[in-house]
Amino acid sequence: MAAIASRSAFIHGQWTAADSAQLYGVPDWGKGYVGVNALGHITVMPTKEAGKQVDLHEVVQGLRERGIHTPVLLRFNDILTHRLREIRKSFNDAMSEQAYTGGYSCVYPIKVNQQRHVCEQIAALAVELDFGLEAGSKPELLAVLGLSATAGGPGVNGMPIICNGFKDDEFIETVTLATKLGRNIIPVVEKWTELELIVKHAKTYGVRPKIGLRVKLSSRGAGRWESSAGVRSKFGLFVSELLQAVEYLKKHDMLDCLNLLHCHVGSQLYDIRVFKNAVNELTHIYCELAKMGAGLQYLDIGGGMGVDYDGSQSAWSSSINYTVSEYAQDVVYRIKSVCDAAKVAHPRIISESGRAMTAYGSILIVDVLGCSTFEADPDMGKIEASIESEKKAGNEVPQPVLDLMDAFKNLTERNLVEAYHDATQARDEAMSLFGLGYMSLPMRSVAEQLFWAIGQKILEKAQKKEELPEEFENLPELLSDIYFANFSLFQSMPDSWAIDQLFPICPIHRLAEQPTRRAILADITCDSDGKIDHFVDKRIDKKTLEVHALRDRPEEGAGCEPYYLGVFLLGAYQEILGDLHNLLGDTHAVHIGLDETGEWEIEEVIEGDTVEEVLAYVQYDVPDLKRAMRQDVEAACKQGRLTVAEGKSLLKYYDDGLEGYTYLEG
Repeated sequence: MAAIASRSAFIHGQWTAADSAQLYGVPDWGKGYVGVNALGHITVMPTKEAGKQVDLHEVVQGLRERGIHTPVLLRFNDILTHRLREIRKSFNDAMSEQAYTGGYSCVYPIKVNQQRHVCEQIAALAVELDFGLEAGSKPELLAVLGLSATAGGPGVNGMPIICNGFKDDEFIETVTLATKLGRNIIPVVEKWTELELIVKHAKTYGVRPKIGLRVKLSSRGAGRWESSAGVRSKFGLFVSELLQAVEYLKKHDMLDCLNLLHCHVGSQLYDIRVFKNAVNELTHIYCELAKMGAGLQYLDIGGGMGVDYDGSQSAWSSSINYTVSEYAQDVVYRIKSVCDAAKVAHPRIISESGRAMTAYGSILIVDVLGCSTFEADPDMGKIEASIESEKKAGNEVPQPVLDLMDAFKNLTERNLVEAYHDATQARDEAMSLFGLGYMSLPMRSVAEQLFWAIGQKILEKAQKKEELPEEFENLPELLSDIYFANFSLFQSMPDSWAIDQLFPICPIHRLAEQPTRRAILADITCDSDGKIDHFVDKRIDKKTLEVHALRDRPEEGAGCEPYYLGVFLLGAYQEILGDLHNLLGDTHAVHIGLDETGEWEIEEVIEGDTVEEVLAYVQYDVPDLKRAMRQDVEAACKQGRLTVAEGKSLLKYYDDGLEGYTYLEG
C-alpha cells in the first residue's frame, strides 16, 4: 500500500487556510518566516513577529498596479538581517554556556549570491556582528576589497577576509598589498605554489602576512557535495604537505604567520554527525600544528550549514537533522573539548555559512498561464456519435473500445482494481491495433478519452481511503495536469534542473479553498527539461503538486484569472547560477521591507532584463536588427503583401518587444 499523494483527500470537514498550511508544509519549511493568514494568502514575517506580516498576494497586486509584472523575485532584507543575527546569537549562546574564549565570525562566501544589494547589506552587518567576507576568485577578491571599504565603520579593518580558490601571482600580490592597506585578509593555500608566492611577495613588500592552509581530511562529507571533502577533494593539502609547509615557513622565519587552518566538508550537510567527525579531526590537526610553533589563531570549519528545504528535519538531501542552535553547540563543544585536552588556547572559529544566511531571503512569484488536463467526465454524446459514425462507415467497432466503454459505465467502489486492470489491458490492445493499422484515428481518440476518464474516476474513489492500493501508485502522476507558469527554470531555479534540488512551492492565495487538482509545473522555455515534477513532502517522493482549478475570465478569449505560485528559499545560488536559455533573462527583483507602522513598502526595484539587453549579451547589434526589419517591412508594403498600417503595427510591436520584458506580460 502507498500513502496518498494528496493529504487533502482524507482531511474532512470544511476546508480552512490552516488545512492548506498543513498540506503544503508551510510551518515546517517556513521556519517562522512564512505563514498563511485567514484570507488564505501566504504571509511573510521577516522578523518572525506575528504582528509584522507581509501579505504576498497584496504585494503582487500592488506591484501590478505599478506596472511591475510577474515573474518577480521578492527580496526581504529583514529576513537576511534576522538570519545573520540568529547565527550570531546561536554561537554567542553556545560560547557563553560552554565558557569558550576564542570567539566566532561567520564569513559570507559571495559566490552564494553575488548580487550587489545582497553583498552590500551583509558587508554592512559584518562590521556590527564581527562577521567577514570570502572571495574564491580574482573578480570576487576585487569585489570584496571594495565592499569592505564601503562598509565603513571602526571595525572594517578587523573584518576577516578569507581568500579561497586557485590563486596566481597577481592575486597573491593584490592580497599582500591589501594587507599593507590594513585589511585583515587571509589567503588560504590550496596548492604548494601558492605558499611560495605568498612568501615571495611578503619579502618583496616587507609584510608579515596572515597565512591559511587548507587540509584534506580523511572524514568525508555527506549529500550531493560529499566529494568536495576527503582525500580526493579538489582543493587542499595532504597532511604530509601540511608538515612540509610548516618546515618551509620555519625556513623563512614565517611560522608565526601561519594563522589559520581550514577545511571544507561540503555544502548542504544534512547529517550533523558527519560534520562533528570532521570538526573533531580538524581540531586535532590544529592542536598539533599549534604545538609545533605555528601562530594559529583561526579555525575555519568551512561551509556546510544546510537549509531544511522540505521541512522534515531529517538526514535527507533536501533537509537537515539539526537547527542553527544545535550546529553552534556541537561545533563549539567539539573544538573546546579537543583544545582543552591538548592544553591549546581556543581558536577563533570561522564558518562559511552562506546558504544558511541567504536562502530564506528570496521568493519567486510566478503566474500560471494555462493548463493541460485530463477530464474525468468525457462528453459521452460525442463519444457515442463517434462510435455510430464508425458503424455507419461500415467499420466494426474495435473490441478494446467496447471494453473501455463497459468499464467506464460499470465502475463502482467495489471493482476499482478489476476495472483498472481491464482498462489498462484494453488501452494497450487499442494501441497495438492502431499500430497495425486496424483502428481508425477517431476510435483511438475514443479509447484514450475513456481510459483517462476511468483513471480519474478510480483515483477519485480510491482517495476516499487513507491509502492507495499499490496498483494505483502511479495514477496521481499519470493523470496529473500540466500547469504552465510564466518563468524559466534554467534562469530562476537552475539547481532544480541540474541537481534535482527541491524548493518549497505553493499557491500564494486561494488557500481557504481546497485544491482539487494535481499538477506538474512547466516553464515557458521550449526545452522538455523545463518542468518541475518533484515536490516537497515530509513523507513521500511527491511527484505532483496540489493546485486549484483555474478560473476563466468572464470575457471570451481572455484566458484564465491570475493564479500565482510562490517558490521559496531561492536566495542561495539560484540568483547567480541562472542562464539565458531561450534568451529569458533576469526577472524583476523587488526589495520589500516594513515601515515604522509594520506595513510593507517597496524599498527598491531592480528591473529585469529587456529583450534588447539579452540580445546584446549574445552579441546581437540591435540597431542592425531594427534596420533589417524596417527594410523587410518596406519591401513587403511595396509588393502589396502588407498595408502601410500593418507594416507600422508590426514595426511598433517589434520595437516595443525589444524594449520590453523577456517574459510574457499578458
